[in-house]
This record gives sequence, structure tokens and C-alpha cells, in this order.
Amino acid sequence: MSTIFSSVACNLDTNILLASLPLFEREQIEAIEWSFDTLFKNDEVPDWFSDLILEFSSQNRLIGHGVYFSLFSGKWMSEQQDWLKKLKILGERFQFDHITEHFGFMTGANFHKGAPISIPLTASTMSLGVDRLHRIQDACNCPVGLENLAFSFSLDEVKRQGNFLDKLVESINGFIILDLHNLYCQIHNFDVDYDYIIDLYPLERVREIHISGGSWDIQLTRTGKKVRRDTHDDAVPEEVFQILSAVIPRCTNLKFVVLEQLGTALDSEVKRTRFRSDFERMDAIVKQSGLALSNSPVNNFKPHHKITPHLIPLEDLSLYNQQLQLSTILETAVDQQHARHLLLNSDLRDSVWEVEKWDPCMLQTAIAIAQKWKDGF
Repeated sequence: MSTIFSSVACNLDTNILLASLPLFEREQIEAIEWSFDTLFKNDEVPDWFSDLILEFSSQNRLIGHGVYFSLFSGKWMSEQQDWLKKLKILGERFQFDHITEHFGFMTGANFHKGAPISIPLTASTMSLGVDRLHRIQDACNCPVGLENLAFSFSLDEVKRQGNFLDKLVESINGFIILDLHNLYCQIHNFDVDYDYIIDLYPLERVREIHISGGSWDIQLTRTGKKVRRDTHDDAVPEEVFQILSAVIPRCTNLKFVVLEQLGTALDSEVKRTRFRSDFERMDAIVKQSGLALSNSPVNNFKPHHKITPHLIPLEDLSLYNQQLQLSTILETAVDQQHARHLLLNSDLRDSVWEVEKWDPCMLQTAIAIAQKWKDGF
């Protein structure tokens, strides 16, 4: 029988730890996902937290999830080089079962603050992403994967993301984190069916699944359409649990299922109790659905050959300049009409970004995301 580990995203956050403590005491948490780069700014990490990380590390039950690398930034930056150096040091201290990052680039100062936003799916961005994945692989020396993005500017992006991710990680025999709430966002925001969207993803490359909650945003448009946001600040929707039950038997190389929630959303015992209830339901689904996976994973997602990055990082300065313009527009626009006016008078007009086709609701959402997180999480 295949073993899938029920896991939580566990970081140095009082509310997350308080919510998770009873689960740890009952030994229900089988692995932890640590957003390691959120502590890069800390001079010291408490010994008790290091001991927790080391305990799961010693059992090969520690997975690392990056937030701030900004995989598709068109210009190579000193912050990215520093990120890799720190990852290498961490990898020598802790035994990560794998390392992951987000698909997209970060808006915000130097692209290392903000939130991930999608990029044009072109041969140029593919080459850029492959170069960056090679550098992460070289630094951590363990399997490397990418998480599907909740946000898209258009239905065409939604349709193409799965195949693009497949080709991107293929260069390192990498894997995909399938974030089911991200899929739930796209199902609602672009009026597509689960059966349609799930077939767009290479499920044999899924090694990890995320589940989480989010929020509804009523956009100021003439349609009054509600947009689903991946804000990680509420309980897991019933629909996401249903998707989890349906998709696990199809992910033949699945190893971890992770429950995520922001600590700021766990500031009361009522919310922490709901978090634990969500974990227990997730765990029950994992145990039951995993019975359909009778064979051991056939892909360990280690590179087929040694990865040696090029000495000089690849850059796309045209893309970089467009990213600068886009970030500035999203962070300063009053609303989507203002943003569209600025976009159509920028270098993004008549470009591979296809800004002319962007959904107005999603443009408004991008503005909200960029302006909320421009100074970091």
C-alpha cells in the first residue's frame, strides 16, 4: 500500500503552533512543510523550533516551501543568489525530503516582496524558469517542485498552465504541488468544470497536494461578479474536500497532503478547533482514498543526471522592464479602469502579455493582491 503523509504547513507562528499542538501531541501530524525563507530575515531561530524541525528532518518527514525566490524575475538579482546560499546552508543542517517554490514572479520591491503573479507562457519564460530550477536543484540536492498558481489573468492562461508546468519541471525530473484551493479559485473565477481543469494537469507528476481556505471578493464591476481569492484565511470549503477525494487515486506518485492556513486566521480557539477538524477530515480522506494507490511511487523525482547550472544566470531584460512596469501599475492604480489605461500606454501593449485580453475582474484582483502584499507578508 502506498504511504501518503498527512501534513501541516508549520512555521514559527504562535497561532499555527497553538492550533497544531494537540495534533502533534496525538501524533496525527505525519510530516511538516516549512516555509524556510520566511525566517531568512531572523538572526536567530529559537532552539525549540529548530528541535521540532530536526525531529521531522531525522524521519525524512520535512519538506521545504519557498516563498520569496521569484522564479521568473527577468533580471538575476543578488537577493536570489543570497537565497540559494542560505538554502544550501539549511540543506546541510536539515534533511529536506524535497524543496518547492511558487510559479510566477513576485510583485513588490525588488520582486522579493509582494505576491506571485502569472507570466507570459512563452519559450523565453520557459528557458528562464529552467535556468532558475537548475540553480535551486544544485543548491538543495533533493527533489524540486513548483506549485500551480491560483491567479490567472485569462482563461487561456488557466488552460495552458498545467502543460507549461509539466514541460518546465521535466528538465530536472521535478514534480508539481497541486494546490486544490487554487484549482477551486480557477473553477469559479473562469466558470470551468473540475473534470475539465484536472485533465489539463500531469497528475503523474504530483508529489504533494495543498488544501486551504480563502475568501470571496465582490468586484466593483457592472456584473457584480464574486471572485474567489486564495487568501488562506478561512476553513477549507466543502468543494475542496470533494476534489481531494476525487484526485488522490489519480496521483500515483503522491507522497504528502498539506493543510495550510495563515496564523492571523487562527487567533481564537474556535478557529483553531476548526483547523484541527479540517486536518482530521483531510487525514481521513488521505487514509481512505490512498487505499486505491496499491503500488509504491514509480518516480522519486531525482534528476536523471547531475545538474550543473550555467556560470552566468540567464536574463530577459525586456521581460524585466515589463515586470517593473506591471508591478508599478498594479501597486498604484486606483481601479481596473485606471490600470487598463496605464497598461495600454505601457510597453505591455501589443506584447506577449496580451493585456488587451485580461479579464477585468482578474485585473482588479491583481491590483488588490499587489497593493496588499507590496511590503511583504
